Amino acid sequence: MPKEFLAQFIKENDFKSTDDVQAALRDLFASTMQGMLEAELETHLGYAKYDTKNKATDNSRNGHSRKTLTSEYGDVEIAVPRDRKGEFEPEIIKKHQTNTVGIEEQVIALYARGVSTRDIQAHLHQLYGLDVSPTLISNITDKLLPMITQWQSRPLQSVYAVVFLDAIHYKVKQDGQVVNKAAYMVVGIDLEGQKDVLGIWIGENESAKFWLTVLNELKRRGVEDILITCVDNLKGFSEAIAACYPKSDIQ
Repeated sequence: MPKEFLAQFIKENDFKSTDDVQAALRDLFASTMQGMLEAELETHLGYAKYDTKNKATDNSRNGHSRKTLTSEYGDVEIAVPRDRKGEFEPEIIKKHQTNTVGIEEQVIALYARGVSTRDIQAHLHQLYGLDVSPTLISNITDKLLPMITQWQSRPLQSVYAVVFLDAIHYKVKQDGQVVNKAAYMVVGIDLEGQKDVLGIWIGENESAKFWLTVLNELKRRGVEDILITCVDNLKGFSEAIAACYPKSDIQ
């Protein structure tokens, strides 16, 4: 299932068990929720934290209140921001809400797909059930983009014993039409036998040309050699691998 692959996307190289992956997902979910709540309050007040010169309200930030959420990844503690007038009512985690079922999948999807404005609008519509303002989208993007970029561009190991490259094909609604997409998955096994999802890339359809782009990105992120590359029989795939990793055995 795509969700399992997306969950593996944030896996660190030194994880030794599924509990480690679960803990990382819990931390990622908590930090993302926290960032979105802070963005909501910033939109409500109309000015960024410490940006008093652009403050056009007599309201202000007034600390945080602790809240424990029940998520698919375990209990998550967040700090809900408050305003001095008590007018702020967050949408993503409402006042008495403690269960986040359904939200986790949308958050992980943000990390897998990136955060274009259109993606943010679509996901927040699913989270909130309403059309949010462009200002809120911009504020949330500013909060999440650094975290997402860090996960997507993290350095990789220099050598992998085996790397599996395959694409998952699925249909998605885009601009009012149902279109085909391909999620390019790269899973590596290092020299100690540890498995890690090296990345996920979204393309219009599967092609050797796009795979060449993926392989070049792996090189830029530090992968110098792959002993065995496992692929399907896509035309031009072997040539793309040979161009980047000429010594790799293709299975």
